[in-house]
Parts: sequence; structure tokens; C-alpha cells
Amino acid sequence: MGFFRCRRLRYPENFQQALQRLLPDLSQRPEIEVDILSHLVLACGDVSLVNFIRLSPDLIKVARETLSTGGTIITDVPQILNTLDHTRLAHLNCESFSLINDPHLDSAADAEQEFWHNQNWQQRLAENIEGNIWVIGYAPSVLLKLCELVETQHCQPALIIGLPIGFSHAPAAKRRLMQLPIPYLTSESALGGGLLAAVVLNRLVASLLEKPNCHCYLQSV
Repeated sequence: MGFFRCRRLRYPENFQQALQRLLPDLSQRPEIEVDILSHLVLACGDVSLVNFIRLSPDLIKVARETLSTGGTIITDVPQILNTLDHTRLAHLNCESFSLINDPHLDSAADAEQEFWHNQNWQQRLAENIEGNIWVIGYAPSVLLKLCELVETQHCQPALIIGLPIGFSHAPAAKRRLMQLPIPYLTSESALGGGLLAAVVLNRLVASLLEKPNCHCYLQSV
């Protein structure tokens, strides 16, 4: 019987060096956008994700303006809320809460069913749209409802990070989001998830605190 022999590791993996070799050419993208894309790849381990992420030209600008003035962040489920960088958010005087306030949810399917069948959550969504940052990574129906109210009630959230999981409602919701006059980040596919949605918000927060005078993003606005 043969045995596989692993080469002895003599040093830790250099993730940034590996990313430089694997990522496509992003030299024409703003520095903050490249940072977000790089961390998304590190979070999911799939370099191809870069090809599917879509963000509006004004996303980074609006995010920095909203966060610097103590904006409110709303997630669709508690799991995403728990993954946000609350230390940095507190430094910016930003509040955050979960739309579906049920700590027992443990899957995207549960979140979808809970929002679909509970009118309380839909009413809560309608009452908290204006001026807030929305981070959606579980329930596609939350994103669909949010888009619907923006269209029909002319509500104006600050921006929407829309990365819910799903194979029918989610892609449809993301396509609808990209048609709205709202700053957004989403994926042009079924790819998404709560961790990725949280990563985007956390990197926007980190870039504001680490590079408050960076204006690289203005070239694409």
C-alpha cells in the first residue's frame, strides 16, 4: 500500500502573494474596490467570484459618507449582524440591528420562510428603509421586498449590499436591485451568503478608518 507524503511546510502561506498571482488584472479598479474584492475571494476561496461582483459607481462614496456620519446598518438576520465589526462601527457611532430578530434561525431557507410568512418583519422593513445601509445575505425575499418598496413607495435607503443565497428568487432580486437608482453591491449569479455580505460592510468600514483621506474611488463616480 502506498502512502502520500506531504512536503514539510517551512513557512506560513502568504495569502496576499497568492492572490496577486490568481486574481485577474484589477489595476484599473479603485484601491478600495480591489480591497473588497480581495477579501471576498479570501472569504470564499473562489477567485472566479471577482467576475460576478457588481457595484454601482457611487457605492464607495456613499458608503463612506453615510458611515462617517453615524449611519444605521440593518442586516436581514442576526447571523450577519454578529459578524459585523462592532468595535469599528462603535468608533464611527454607527448603530446596527437585525430585521428578522430571531436568534434561532440557522439557514437561509429558515430566514426565507420566516420573512415570507410573518407580516411583522415585512412591516418592520417598510418602517426602516429611509437613509439606512442594508446588508442582506440570507433571505432573497427581503431583498425583493426592499426593491419593491423603493420602486413603488419611492423609499431611499443609503445603499444596499444584496448578496442573498438562492437559485430563483435571489438572482431575480439581484437583477432588480441593479436597475434601481440606489448605490449597491451584488453578484450577477446565485453566489452570495451572509459571510460575504458582512465582509463587504466590514471592509468599507475598515477602509474609512484606515484610509480616511483616500479618494481613489472618485475616478469611477
